[in-house]
Amino acid sequence: MSTWRRRHGDFPAAVSENSGRPLFDGAQVAEWLVTSGLGNADPKELRSELALFGIIALRDRFTPWQLVEALGGLLCLRRLDGRPLTESTDGLPGDAGADDALWSAVLHRAERIDAEDDFVLRELRSLDVTAAPLVRLAEDLVEAAYDERGAYEWLLATRSRLDLDSLAADAVTPELSRLLTQLTDLRFRLAHGESLVLADPHARAGDLLAALLDDTDDRERVTVLAADPDERLARITRRRLFLAGISELDLDVQTGPDLEEHLADPDIVVTQLPYRPGESRSVLTALTEVEYVAELLRPGCTAVVLGPADALVDELKDTEASQFRSALLRRNVVESVVALPGGVLPFRPGYRPALWTLTRSPVAEAEGKVLLADISAKQLTADVRARLAEDVLLWRAEGFRTLDGHDPRYGRVVSVGDLDRAFGGPLTPPAPPVSVIWSDKVKERPALIAEAEAHLERAAADARAYEDEQGPYRGNVLRRVDRLPRRITLGRLITERRVTKLPGHRVDDRHLTADGHHAVLGPEEITGERPVGTRRIDRLVLAAEYDRVALTEPGDVVYTLTPRLGLYVDHDGFSVVAFPARVLRVNPDVLRPLTPRVLAALLGAARGTGRSPSAVRPARRVEEYQLPDLEPDEVLRFDALLAEAEHRERLLRAQADALAEARDLTVAGLADGTLTLADPYI
Repeated sequence: MSTWRRRHGDFPAAVSENSGRPLFDGAQVAEWLVTSGLGNADPKELRSELALFGIIALRDRFTPWQLVEALGGLLCLRRLDGRPLTESTDGLPGDAGADDALWSAVLHRAERIDAEDDFVLRELRSLDVTAAPLVRLAEDLVEAAYDERGAYEWLLATRSRLDLDSLAADAVTPELSRLLTQLTDLRFRLAHGESLVLADPHARAGDLLAALLDDTDDRERVTVLAADPDERLARITRRRLFLAGISELDLDVQTGPDLEEHLADPDIVVTQLPYRPGESRSVLTALTEVEYVAELLRPGCTAVVLGPADALVDELKDTEASQFRSALLRRNVVESVVALPGGVLPFRPGYRPALWTLTRSPVAEAEGKVLLADISAKQLTADVRARLAEDVLLWRAEGFRTLDGHDPRYGRVVSVGDLDRAFGGPLTPPAPPVSVIWSDKVKERPALIAEAEAHLERAAADARAYEDEQGPYRGNVLRRVDRLPRRITLGRLITERRVTKLPGHRVDDRHLTADGHHAVLGPEEITGERPVGTRRIDRLVLAAEYDRVALTEPGDVVYTLTPRLGLYVDHDGFSVVAFPARVLRVNPDVLRPLTPRVLAALLGAARGTGRSPSAVRPARRVEEYQLPDLEPDEVLRFDALLAEAEHRERLLRAQADALAEARDLTVAGLADGTLTLADPYI
């Protein structure tokens, strides 16, 4: 806010002050951001944030549960009635009398439309006229989101900001939600004219069912069954599914542990088993819940079950649990078992999840077999998700295939008989995926290893030749016996124009590529977290989007203080320095010149350049760094020594890189069983 006020004279003026802090009209600020284009967000997102900010500000008047339930009820009432909530009181001022009239009108509409209290009545009756501002906020949300469903989803997205842990605890990451949606294959089934029944016996706040419905606009042919023991959560789910477009006649959400199947039999079941702490978690209970899901399936129907890895994947020590899991596998309903990475349930980062897909009466080629996949050591990115989903869907549609390029990328097909004989063993792939073993990369390993060994031999020969020509490394260092050189700060060097400090530039990540004309040097490159040259920018993009960006010159010292001190000498130049990195440029045309190598070395060795772990800023500004003011001849000798050390380091690094490549390829081949070692004497 302070930056906008300082830079833009048309920014809205403050309307009041609180403890010396200026306060602004939120609607004016939002409209200014929309008009100026400086909000860096979609206009409807800015307006929704304004409404949500107003809702969060009411936490001193209502509990978080009251806010979510009352606003959800109001949005649902608006959809049921088909009219704005403030329609009968439009034009009235926001005084106490108008609030009484507004709230009375809303309650009257709720009693008339929801007489059986299926959606909204009890939530609204639990409040009084003080909740009238919520009616206006609900209208603001609808106006920003364009409909009641979008407004409700935005509201539920703020559950963590409202400190509603019980609503946020079971939420999954967006990529895991998309994976579950893909594995149900809902869109394909609807596209082929099927009417489907979705079910979730552990619905909680309805996140998984809402994600499924997000994947299709064809909701007229969808029936939904759901259940949850918590009545509050069941009502939230009922409102959520109704606002998502499921009609009242095609919707049944029960309070309790069981689904009411009188409406229809499920075609697709997607569910997350209830979380239990490790101290009270029972493998047998989790497997019993999976069995209940399996009993819901008719031939040709599918279930996706998210649960604890210690029950669904890990080796079992308990005999009864092992027998139970083996019996489930022998029933030929388990289609695939997937070990998922940790962290896909953000509220429970230490929880290890796994995934089972179940299918009643699989295709003949999949009879007696299970697809085992393990991505627990990978990050669930969009690419990993898409490939894993393709593996499971191809397995569901066609079963076991010969080596025709469609082998699973992340798993192995294992017979149920082998798993039964292992009795309680882990349900993880017994070997790398076939597609990995037969990939071109694996086939070429022996040639790649031979090439790396040749590189090592050439690099060693180059190092020996340089050693023979130049002799061993000698620094020729002596202990200084005369007076120590005087200390000088970098700020003084800048004042004396011996060094020039230049700013970095803000570069949009969308403009970065791997094959542009100019290297981009940011904190990651300078501190060694990312190789130099992996981020580049095209010169045409640079000219069109960044007309004031100056490229580095050969010998510029690029530095960063964030997250720690990092220094890099750009010998080639013509790079773009990305803020918060900056540039120090040595001036050679002065009485006591420095060289880039010497400047970088002395700054890197300066005292007090770190920061306390609890500190927000470094202990000193870079201008306060002290370094010795060496004599010009000493600078030249020091620069030559640093250049010699760099050259020898490059020769050694070439050997180390070639050796590491040969070693890593060999280890990988022996680890996946595709390589063996010959007798060294053959």
